[in-house]
Amino acid sequence: MPIQFHKSSQTFHLYNSQISYIFKVLKNNQLGQLYYGKVIHDRDNFDHLFEAKPRPMAACTFEGDLTFSLEHIKQEYPVYGSGDMRHPAIDILQENGSRILDFKYRDHHIIKGKPKLANLPATYVENDDEAVTLLITLYDEVIKTELILSYTIYEDLAVICRNSFIRNCSQQKLIINQIMSMSLDLPDQNYEMIELTGAWSRERSVKNRKLEHGIQSIYSLRGCSSNNFNPFIALKRENCNEYDGEVLGFSFVYSGNFLAQVEVDTYNVTRVMMGIHPHCFSWELENNESFQTPEVVMVYSDKGLNAMSQAYHQIYQKRLARGLYRDQVRPILVNNWEGTYFDFDEEKIMKIATTAKKLGIELFVLDDGWFGKRNDDKAGLGDWYPNLEKLPNGISGLGKKITDLKMKFGLWFEPEMVNKDSELYRKHPEWTLETPNRNSCHGRNQYVLDFSNPEVVDYVYEMMAKVIEEGKISYIKWDMNRCMSEVYSCVHSPSSQGKVMHEYILGVYRLYEKLISRFPEVLFESCASGG
Repeated sequence: MPIQFHKSSQTFHLYNSQISYIFKVLKNNQLGQLYYGKVIHDRDNFDHLFEAKPRPMAACTFEGDLTFSLEHIKQEYPVYGSGDMRHPAIDILQENGSRILDFKYRDHHIIKGKPKLANLPATYVENDDEAVTLLITLYDEVIKTELILSYTIYEDLAVICRNSFIRNCSQQKLIINQIMSMSLDLPDQNYEMIELTGAWSRERSVKNRKLEHGIQSIYSLRGCSSNNFNPFIALKRENCNEYDGEVLGFSFVYSGNFLAQVEVDTYNVTRVMMGIHPHCFSWELENNESFQTPEVVMVYSDKGLNAMSQAYHQIYQKRLARGLYRDQVRPILVNNWEGTYFDFDEEKIMKIATTAKKLGIELFVLDDGWFGKRNDDKAGLGDWYPNLEKLPNGISGLGKKITDLKMKFGLWFEPEMVNKDSELYRKHPEWTLETPNRNSCHGRNQYVLDFSNPEVVDYVYEMMAKVIEEGKISYIKWDMNRCMSEVYSCVHSPSSQGKVMHEYILGVYRLYEKLISRFPEVLFESCASGG
């Protein structure tokens, strides 16, 4: 079994033919990190990897023991203030005003396969023999709260997937201000950090920087990961190239605000954390309420950057992507956008489609401008019903003509956005994310619908589903052309505004799930530069 628990030394060893990940229960019952890297032989005790020594000015846990200080011990999921003054993985405001936490090991379970994450995308298994999952329950006795750390290791991939889950078992209200999906302490700082930053039309430019003392990070506060920042970092050794050398990859399976942070302390220990960005995030937990973080996929390679990339390709192609088209060659398509922009009618569209068919093209995609009163980018967005002035037979009539050519028919949507000049906005101005009594920025004349409101998601779903069904749609080009600003939701109370950005992303995921469940044969393309 690729996960072993050695009871005598209280040590966990996750391993396969390529990697080992080792940590243990410390004498204060918190979790200490021992090793992450190339596979090593299993043994009953790895305590020779545990480092503890007296250091000046350290805050020590036990009276009379000057060696045990959480400030200088590598940890699995650190908290602030109980000796460790570095950035924590979790921050909880309690009713008495304290933020001090003490999550101690209570028990663990090792299960075959990989549990699904509620309401979130994540990697998966098709049979339980592909992976093994370790679930460790930590418990804070003072605030009666359990924290479950999840680790999944795949049988044949140098991959470990991590997430965290918290449940309030007390009668007091807790406010989570930060909860990372993972944290990892490494024994030295001799790495270069790779990030993928950029902008529209130059997305994911590779940048390198040598780790220095203090914090180096990438993040997004745009409401989405965006074209500017990809939720991925890697730490590589200086001599690492494409085909040789050590590298650790960290990829966040999440579409919203994120933080990928690397902190190097003054003793050269490197702490890596990844999760939802704590800025503008605040989550109240009443009794028996819980919160699930998104997943981080960690990859280790001692054969250079290419082996890391291939590991990500394998798991994301086969165990993150899903649906009918996962293993199929995509159809060759033509899109009318650059050919017509908003200036088209049914005759012009059919001329393009007929010519495309003669060239062997398999799929025709009708882009922006088919709906509402959409003749430019200032109006109509949100009114997902056909513009009968352009298409007198509607989408259903055009769809029949396209499919009669033995071609597939695709359609453009931008479901999360709205123009103020639209029937949707005139009917429901409260359905946008806008802060009362303050100016709201637009992006490309668009405003953001409040997908943290289930009523909005259901309304958009019904409009989209009607068109997809009637038009015999095989393909959706799903655009997302602006980020979020002045975020405020009319359906949330003042104390729950810190939930809005995350609940917005959950609303987007819910719309995806509703559509792909009803239309499993449709191919969805996420467009617009990493939105």
